Amino acid sequence: SEFSTVFVIHSQRLCHFSHMGPRNDTQISEFLLLGFSEEPELQPLIFGLFLSMYLITVFGNLLIILLVSSDSHLHTPMYFFLSNLSFVDICFTSTTIPKMLWNIKTQSKVITYEGCITQIYFFILSAVLDIFLLTVMAYDRFVAICHPLYYTVIMNPRLCVLLVLVSWIVCILNSLLQSLMLLPLSFCTDVKIPHFFCDLSQMIQLACSDTFLNNMVMYFAMLLGGGPLAGILYSYSKIVFSIHRISSPQGKYKAFSTCVSHLSVVFLYYCSSLGVYLSSTGTHSSYSSATASVMYTVVTPMLNPFIYSLRNKDIKSALKRFFQMAVIKRKIVLDLKKHP
Repeated sequence: SEFSTVFVIHSQRLCHFSHMGPRNDTQISEFLLLGFSEEPELQPLIFGLFLSMYLITVFGNLLIILLVSSDSHLHTPMYFFLSNLSFVDICFTSTTIPKMLWNIKTQSKVITYEGCITQIYFFILSAVLDIFLLTVMAYDRFVAICHPLYYTVIMNPRLCVLLVLVSWIVCILNSLLQSLMLLPLSFCTDVKIPHFFCDLSQMIQLACSDTFLNNMVMYFAMLLGGGPLAGILYSYSKIVFSIHRISSPQGKYKAFSTCVSHLSVVFLYYCSSLGVYLSSTGTHSSYSSATASVMYTVVTPMLNPFIYSLRNKDIKSALKRFFQMAVIKRKIVLDLKKHP
């Protein structure tokens, strides 16, 4: 009919103006995640590498959560925020890596439309929440060093819970907005995503319909992301000024040593994020962007437990007490079995 002909022509024009591959505006039910490499001989190596990193990330961060929750010496604001960061890091990697491992194992690159939207939602939630928690932890260090006499008064349990709760609410609303704005988009038949997970920017590029609002919201969210960074920089500028006023070298070292772990994580996270941005804008290869994304989606969450434990006496002492208690409990159980 005449109406059908007009509809087909209009659909083809939409895809033509968006510069996509095959020109059909259809309701897509699935996408293809191309991953890092399509060479079959590399798949077992990629599978083993990412499985190892994922297990280290999960067990390392779970150990941090277990230590903080079970050891009364770690019931402080700093470790409360750290345990929340560890939980978010587990969610962060669990959003992308298990699906990638499943696709490699089943030799399938398919992810459903619903699965892709869900993955984007939890990815944005975890990524932005990481930034907010790092900002809250910077504020905690600022109060501890710049206002040590009022630290317990200012950083009371109510404020700590409130800071984490507000962070969760803001990040949930942000990720919900970004995800819901993908629903009205229509996609061309070229549904190959050159990444190992559903990336928001890649999804917007695949759309055949108008993406002006999506791009505006995404860039606005990126600008808002500068707020936490400004908060971190402000906190540490005050910290550096306070440390500089301390007369004794030992006092300066002690004050600065409490910030080293947090500074390392902030540096690693923001530098890897900057690397992803530069790799995506500096080259035309999306595979380089996917490789760079590994740094902040996998490597940073994996290294966090090591960064906070290797130079942290409190965590080391808690870990020692934890294993001593485990050995004692094991001996008691064995004794009970021998002498019922």
